[in-house]
Amino acid sequence: MESRYGKVVLVTGASSGIGKAIAERLANEGFRVYGTSRKAEGEEVIIEETASGGFFKLINLDVRSNESAQKAAAYVTEKEGSIDILINNAGFGISGPIEETTPEEAISQFDTNFFGMHRMVRSVLPGMRERGKGLIINISSVAGLFALPYQAFYCASKYAVEAFSEALRMEVKDFGIKVSLIEPGDTKTGFTQNRYFCEGSKHSAYKRSQMSVEKMMRDEQNGPGPEIIANVVVRILKRKNPPVRVIAGFSYKLLVFLKRLLPSRLVVFLVSKIY
Repeated sequence: MESRYGKVVLVTGASSGIGKAIAERLANEGFRVYGTSRKAEGEEVIIEETASGGFFKLINLDVRSNESAQKAAAYVTEKEGSIDILINNAGFGISGPIEETTPEEAISQFDTNFFGMHRMVRSVLPGMRERGKGLIINISSVAGLFALPYQAFYCASKYAVEAFSEALRMEVKDFGIKVSLIEPGDTKTGFTQNRYFCEGSKHSAYKRSQMSVEKMMRDEQNGPGPEIIANVVVRILKRKNPPVRVIAGFSYKLLVFLKRLLPSRLVVFLVSKIY
């Protein structure tokens, strides 16, 4: 597949789920993909170089570390000469009532989901500015548009990703760099099993919290696979001017449309009834 942005892609959180699906799809489309994982040792080849020149290699990166972010970006740039496309996907979810979530737990949520993205953006922007082109795709969530009970800090981190991405898009426009958001809904991945439950929730005073989170987990496991997000990425890469945001799934687009029409009090009431 031809891309106006270039062929070298860095995808964070690519060892499983959405990140892996994106990396595999782009490698098969001819992109030279470096995925990242905290568990990778050295350079692990996941997909050998194809006839079209694409491949998928896994390298070590911890987005919670400034040094690790800079080191990974420098490694890819040294190997390929540039990083043309950055896809910020690394993230996880914390569940539990706000009252029972410690500041340390809340900070850990933001350190990965928000500041990890910030670290990666800072590591690639100098090169993109110098070349006068580049594309940054930040994986957000419909939870960045709808707040959910007992998911407050996950939602807050994704709301922050939304604001960050909109501001970044305006700031880097003059350098020929594009920024876009993808907002997945419930998606069947290992995200569900890897959800972190705050320590205080183990003996929670909030009796509805367990039932609420269990419903969310069922919805995730009944959702479409991560390939749907990889398809959205491919569509964005074909666009000269990528949209500010893409909501993955018609039903979620409908929900967002209704949120814009309905009074906020009614929206909060309806969400509270569902969860």
